Amino acid sequence: MGRETRRLHALYPGRPARSKPRTFSPETVLPLIGILIVIVGFALKLNPLAVVAAAAIATGLAAGHHLAEVVAAFGKAFIDSRSVAVVWLALPVIGLLERAGLKERARTVIARIRVATTGRLLLAYLALRQITAALGLTALGGHPQMVRPLIAPMAEAAAESRLGTITQRVRYRIRAHAAAVDNIGVFFGEDIFIAIGSILLIRAFLDGSGIHVEATQLALWSIPTAVCAFIIHATRLMLLDKQLAAENEAE
Repeated sequence: MGRETRRLHALYPGRPARSKPRTFSPETVLPLIGILIVIVGFALKLNPLAVVAAAAIATGLAAGHHLAEVVAAFGKAFIDSRSVAVVWLALPVIGLLERAGLKERARTVIARIRVATTGRLLLAYLALRQITAALGLTALGGHPQMVRPLIAPMAEAAAESRLGTITQRVRYRIRAHAAAVDNIGVFFGEDIFIAIGSILLIRAFLDGSGIHVEATQLALWSIPTAVCAFIIHATRLMLLDKQLAAENEAE
């Protein structure tokens, strides 16, 4: 036995014993039924919320948890996500305001402003949403409390005041643009605020990868991205009025 061979044997005295091959039992495979439920449910184009809830419940029951434990986990996640304030406070108030004529009042106000168009209105909301999100005020807007009861009806009224009767396709497109404005404004604006959750998440991920970056640096370098996003989408909104007019005439 040569010197190098003895050295290798000293460093590696022997191979570890092979572990026994894993055996798949029903207890280990059955919790994967949630994946099958999700695939089948999405393939059949069922309600996504119902599909995900059914998959979660089935997975919990298959893993040996009681139904009460699964429901309790749902409740904890519901409370931790802070959805209680939206569901039990904001939505009933918005419903009462809509019943009292909030949408109609918004339409009347915007119809009196002659210079208001759909594109200009959405552009103003984009600027407002992005600036307030950059200051950390992300709760000032949102789809249920701002877009649906106010922004979308006002954008539709602005289109009707200029185009007359609009088609259903044009109406849905205006609503889609109203929702998109809210998403783009808050998504690219909130990263400028140093104490937002997204900044902390990015910093934690980079630290885990061995890259140390200060939160102030992340917020600072988010400004060019936010400015570019605003310019790009503002250009789309400036062209929106002509597109809506052409589409409404074509139908």
